[in-house]
Amino acid sequence: MSALNELTISAARDALRAGELSAVELTEDCLAAIEGAGALNAFVHLTPDIARAQAAAADLRIKAGAAPSLCGIPLGIKDLFCTKGVPSQAASNILRGFRPEYESTVTQNLWDAGAVMLGKLNMDEFAMGSSNETACYGNAVNPWKVDGRQLTPGGSSGGSAAAVAADLCLAATGTDTGGSIRQPAAFTGIVGIKPTYGRVSRWGVVAFASSLDQAGPMTKSVRDAAIMLATMASHDPKDSTSADLAVPDFEAALTGDIRGKKIGIPREYRMDGMPAEIEALWAKGTAMLKDAGAEIVDISLPHTKYALPAYYVVAPAEASSNLARYDGVRYGHRAKLGAGDGITEMYERTRAEGFGKEVQRRVMIGTYVLSAGFYDAYYNRARKVRALIKRDFDLAFAAGIDAILTPATPSSAFGLGEMANADPVEMYLNDVFTVTVNLAGLPGIAVPVALDAKGLPMGLQLIGRPWAEGDLLNHAYVLERAAGFVSKPGKWW
Repeated sequence: MSALNELTISAARDALRAGELSAVELTEDCLAAIEGAGALNAFVHLTPDIARAQAAAADLRIKAGAAPSLCGIPLGIKDLFCTKGVPSQAASNILRGFRPEYESTVTQNLWDAGAVMLGKLNMDEFAMGSSNETACYGNAVNPWKVDGRQLTPGGSSGGSAAAVAADLCLAATGTDTGGSIRQPAAFTGIVGIKPTYGRVSRWGVVAFASSLDQAGPMTKSVRDAAIMLATMASHDPKDSTSADLAVPDFEAALTGDIRGKKIGIPREYRMDGMPAEIEALWAKGTAMLKDAGAEIVDISLPHTKYALPAYYVVAPAEASSNLARYDGVRYGHRAKLGAGDGITEMYERTRAEGFGKEVQRRVMIGTYVLSAGFYDAYYNRARKVRALIKRDFDLAFAAGIDAILTPATPSSAFGLGEMANADPVEMYLNDVFTVTVNLAGLPGIAVPVALDAKGLPMGLQLIGRPWAEGDLLNHAYVLERAAGFVSKPGKWW
């Protein structure tokens, strides 16, 4: 057997139930791997005592023959999820020292299923970023390396992606507002699925943009994503947007049979200046699905070109509203005041000290587009465009399309610091293939397919019908098997 921390969820689950290893042994291997991977800066709050106690309890449940789906599986948790008694600060100085008195619905579901918490993972501050360079902890580092350069693991779930790719945990939670699960998954050679909006509860997840945010798993295989998503998903009365739908057995949906299924190839995703390697990767994935018996159909999603500008109006608008609660009064950071300072100075200084530059930028943009005189010109118009983007997808699915294949990212991972002084719009372009899925509320998954000429992983994205994550995962499973991607980063850390 390989090093225990290198196991997939499915392999570890089967070995645990067969008595070939214990949850305590598995957890200790992961904790040792984390201890030796400080250079990646993936984990920012370790919880070894909690992990060991949960692992010991999992072993007892397995021994008693009462092991639920994730019993004994060590996971990393993105710092955006509230975890009771454990620092949960969304990688922001404004929440430094915040230890919730409650557990998010997603993490409670995981602990109820017997999973083990290794600790909290790095991320972009308040999930705002595409490179994990806005975190108050400093950036996480991609375990893949080229020519001695340190690369971004993507964002905002960069710590989650780095930890899974480097085998520091068996899987991790992520969140996706505009691509923050799928882009880092593609950059690090792992699988990441953003479920249908409402499939997974947002309760206890620090909000960025409430109509776009959705949590999902980041894993080493499509099967693992199916196993973990089935546990993370649930109807939650505490979340008014949570769908009151039964959660299917997603793993059982992995039949590997997509004969007769129609795969849409949207012509609008063939962007000007698209790298030849991405174009070739897309063609390769299309051929793989065709060889598996799917029918390839050219489709049009005509409002795609408006998605990025619409997203960067809607998301900052919602962020400016959500982040208004961080004022230094109720919890989190409070600025020190001088003689004669009042509550206005306290608000201003607290937010200036607590929020990083990217968060400040988006809050100011959001406040501007919601302000009197600009609401109709920007926010209302963006909402109308969003409705048109959703209609494009609805029409494609109504015409019989079962899934849509696109690139996941416009390039492989870029170097840390390379975009530090660039126009912020250049960084936002990393989300060009992913934001449409959030605007339309659809499920989307990134699957690693090949290495580029530099030896870095590249992924493709599959977009599914709403609430059809089982079908989407099966398409991804077929693509994964055809691609046969087994490459791992060489250990340098």
